[in-house]
Amino acid sequence: MSKKTVRDLTDAQLRGKRALVRVDFNVPMNDSMQVGDDTRIRAAMPTIEYLLERGACVILLSHLGRPKGKPNPSYSLEPVARHLATLTKARVDFVETTDSDEATRAATELSVGEILVLENTRFLGGEETNDERLSRSLACLGDVFVNDAFGAAHRAHASTEGVARHLKPAVAGLLMEKELEYLGGALESPKRPFISILGGAKISGKIDVIEQLLPKVDRLLIGGAMACTFFRAMGLNTGKSLVEEDRLEMARGLLARAGDKLVLPSDAVVAPSIEESKSATNVARDAIADSQAMFDIGPKSSEQFSSLIAEARTVIWNGPMGVFETPPFDRATRAVAEAMAAATGNGAITIVGGGDSAAAVADLGLESRMSHVSTGGGASLEFLEGKELPGVAALEDKSE
Repeated sequence: MSKKTVRDLTDAQLRGKRALVRVDFNVPMNDSMQVGDDTRIRAAMPTIEYLLERGACVILLSHLGRPKGKPNPSYSLEPVARHLATLTKARVDFVETTDSDEATRAATELSVGEILVLENTRFLGGEETNDERLSRSLACLGDVFVNDAFGAAHRAHASTEGVARHLKPAVAGLLMEKELEYLGGALESPKRPFISILGGAKISGKIDVIEQLLPKVDRLLIGGAMACTFFRAMGLNTGKSLVEEDRLEMARGLLARAGDKLVLPSDAVVAPSIEESKSATNVARDAIADSQAMFDIGPKSSEQFSSLIAEARTVIWNGPMGVFETPPFDRATRAVAEAMAAATGNGAITIVGGGDSAAAVADLGLESRMSHVSTGGGASLEFLEGKELPGVAALEDKSE
């Protein structure tokens, strides 16, 4: 069932009102305590500007890092608030507290068209336990609740799920709407051929995704070190490659059930170790020596994957093809990203499921050439697994 969004709010619900917005400003910070990458902040701007234009004042809640339920200056949102001020004409204030009289006063005194950033929600002990008292307290800060933090939607925290139960209306922001639209649309009614590409280190982290996607996709392409567990399950030698021995039986079962839907690499880029990248060579998948480990899928596989992507009408990608931070083990990830960008240009729907894949696409400067790059790695993975996201479930349905 689709959720209500900020577009469903009436003028009376917004004009002169306090919009309490949960954003995902969990951004990387550099050594001088400044925002290192503002992708997530920019992604929230359409919702913030929309609310300001409709005559509301905006109060922002977010977490940053893992401060373990107590204040830690290293994780303060103050530098984030300063950065936000450079992206908007609106006045931006910051209060170094979230759950206090000072925060309540600042929220109450906020004028129409102004933005207030409250301190890191994870400085509060009750945030991650979804404490009832904290949820009620946060609900008192606004007149309407907007959840635009897809990246935190898979967590039932006080500032995501708890507050939505106590402050109505509780609706999705424009970014949340876009995430659900793209990911949901791809799973429910994909244009075909529908291809999914999964990579990363471990099969165990993607088992539920594979189970969910197999019946829906036309092809499931497997890259990354997780391919090695499949190789071993097929009886191939994998040398020093990362293999999950406890998942071999599962991999055999998947291979038997999937038939030709499951596409594994035909070759590999190997080296004695990641540090010895200069001695990397390409070998067939059945020719990995005992002294070598696979760190990327090979050029033939890259070519095959790229041509399957070129024929696709819907593509979802989650997880790099190799250790893309260390050349030359970045080549296949680059090839997949470029093939997806080209497919987008030819009218395909291309979705990058956050995390390392999103980082790789950003590094390559190809974000704008994808239909959608998800801001939430863990959340998009759980969505693809078919799990209900607590932060989304708590929002009001369209039919209510």
